[in-house]
Amino acid sequence: MDLKTYFTDTEGVGVLSTADASGRVNAAIYSKPHLLDDGYASFIMLNRLTRKNLQDNPYAHYLFLEKGGGYSGVRLYLEKVKELQDDELIAQLSKRKKKSGEQEKESSRFLVSFTITKVIKLIGDKEITVE
Repeated sequence: MDLKTYFTDTEGVGVLSTADASGRVNAAIYSKPHLLDDGYASFIMLNRLTRKNLQDNPYAHYLFLEKGGGYSGVRLYLEKVKELQDDELIAQLSKRKKKSGEQEKESSRFLVSFTITKVIKLIGDKEITVE
């Protein structure tokens, strides 16, 4: 499976799950990952609980449910490798339009990148080979 093509062509909703150092779990709705030329799956994050958890525990799980009914999608097992605070790059990647009064939030956005350690189908345990 070519994940870049899959996430470009497929509509749906994603949930990114993390846990803190004590194992307390958090889940949050996230857009599809940015699959950049560096080979990592990257997400734009604010300085909130998900990012804080990743500072203590680099492992995360991303569940993507395809639009259209049924239970099609993928699950990505992730390990954090880097984090950037590059406003220009984040602005280029961001599809969300900035509202007035959001200038302060703009400077607290981070591009957090992960290596994908495993990809499996949404239902079952069938591992998917990534190209």
